Amino acid sequence: MKTRYSLIALGALLALSQAALAQRGSSGHVNVIYWQAPSILNPYLSGGTKDLEASSLILDPLVKFNEKGEMVAALVESVPTVANGGFAADFKSITYKLKRGLKWADGSPLTAQDVLFTYEYCTGIKGCAKSNTFAPVDKIVATDDLTVRITFKAAKPYPYDVFGGATTPILQRAQFKDCLGDKAPTCTKQNFGPVGTGPFTVKEFRPNDVTQLIANPNYRDPAKPAFATMTLKGGGDAAAAGRAVMETGEFDYGWNLQLAPDVLARMARGGKGKTVSSFGTLVERIEMNLTDPSPKHGDLRSTTKHPHPFLTDIRVRKALSMAIDRNTLVEIGYGPAGRPTCNLVPAPAAFASDNTDCIKQDMAGAKALLDQAGWRMGSDGVRAKDGVKLEIQYLTSTNAVRQNFQALIKQWWTELGVKTELRNVSASVFFGGDAGSPDTFQKFYADVEMYANNFDGTDPESYLSEHVCDKIPRPETQWQGTNMNRYCNPEYDRLSKELSAAAGVEKRGAIAKRLNEMLTKDSYVVVPLVDRGRISAHANSLGGVLLNTWDSELWNASDWFRIK
Repeated sequence: MKTRYSLIALGALLALSQAALAQRGSSGHVNVIYWQAPSILNPYLSGGTKDLEASSLILDPLVKFNEKGEMVAALVESVPTVANGGFAADFKSITYKLKRGLKWADGSPLTAQDVLFTYEYCTGIKGCAKSNTFAPVDKIVATDDLTVRITFKAAKPYPYDVFGGATTPILQRAQFKDCLGDKAPTCTKQNFGPVGTGPFTVKEFRPNDVTQLIANPNYRDPAKPAFATMTLKGGGDAAAAGRAVMETGEFDYGWNLQLAPDVLARMARGGKGKTVSSFGTLVERIEMNLTDPSPKHGDLRSTTKHPHPFLTDIRVRKALSMAIDRNTLVEIGYGPAGRPTCNLVPAPAAFASDNTDCIKQDMAGAKALLDQAGWRMGSDGVRAKDGVKLEIQYLTSTNAVRQNFQALIKQWWTELGVKTELRNVSASVFFGGDAGSPDTFQKFYADVEMYANNFDGTDPESYLSEHVCDKIPRPETQWQGTNMNRYCNPEYDRLSKELSAAAGVEKRGAIAKRLNEMLTKDSYVVVPLVDRGRISAHANSLGGVLLNTWDSELWNASDWFRIK
């Protein structure tokens, strides 16, 4: 056994040595497949994970979160804290010092003015996808070329969501200065080919298809990235992506393989690659639409002008949740990479409610609840009340696991007396944020929709604030917004503000748990299903991969290298 362990250690040492000796571009080309194809490379105009992660190859924030959820400096000398003097003791301001000599991919210097401009950009356009992150900011001042001071309207004990993680990277002022206001969505050149400080720069971008990238010649580490070029292929489905990495070896990295456990095991026997997985805060959930999506309302469908005819009844929403067997969903969908959950925020432990009320399916209780609420079963097997029938359109993106979930949930809801129409659309469209498309998850032209997302870092403040009243997508914001179910509760808004000013993990955790429960067990506007471990796959020849559930999955692509 000693010899075996020595050989393993020697192999690991050799792999690390190869990485250490690598020069920029020495590993040649790398192929990455995202079966949800990126549709834009500007994360301020999209909330889709595939867009955020694709753009993270090009654009950098001030600080990142590593695979352990720890903050690490990216464009700054260090992470400001109260202890080192960078974060004020009253929690009202934080000062970042940019590293000296940093350049944009075009060779121009990165300055504090670029950081200031990024704030002005998001707050100066309609429907910025990250406006809630910047809402607590009072002002940002560039005190010199390398120093930025962010002042908050009130004490903000957790300030790192502002320019922390892939969701709020720095934009180049010179490139985007003419893209403010209504012009933002029309700046195709900028949105499809941003100049960044990340490890790669855009050679060609074809929305919903292929992105060709080349190594950034001005990247801050002269030895990185090891890959000279990258192809980020979009489209297809999770099964095709898994086969392309683990069976055929056509691709080096395959993202987010939402496939049944037995399917993944069979693919891994192909011998070309292996899966990597990790739990974080990714929750598959059903969102209940509190507004009426009927086409009869024209441009005002799915807006607060027209409340939903029956999903405004909490008893209906609760019954729909009670009818779902989450353990069965985990079994058929994720196996050991999934856990049933009743929480929108399942981790870290300090912020996770101990609510488990929804885990056990209660079909009898769900039927009794609807009976008590006056929803009577008709001869056609569909419940009705006051001439309104319980007929639901159930929308999600296209992938095998989600369609399996839809089929099972339809079966349970049919037994409950709810007629359910299943509908799925391409993930590139569903998460694309295109204001002209009727099929985006922001427009929510359905009664319920299912998807998953999570938050950067380990604090859910910004994530939970997505459900305040003024974050509802609507025509006036070009359908940008994060409050998908159109939930509006003044008490929730008040507590959200309280969280932004709360100090200490214990106090912050208590408020976050309460906010989580207001959305889930109190109102059932969000119906969590599965706490999903992220599963991806990489080729046996691809080294340096560290799966990260706290930031962009591609957060350390600059460290990837070819094992020879």
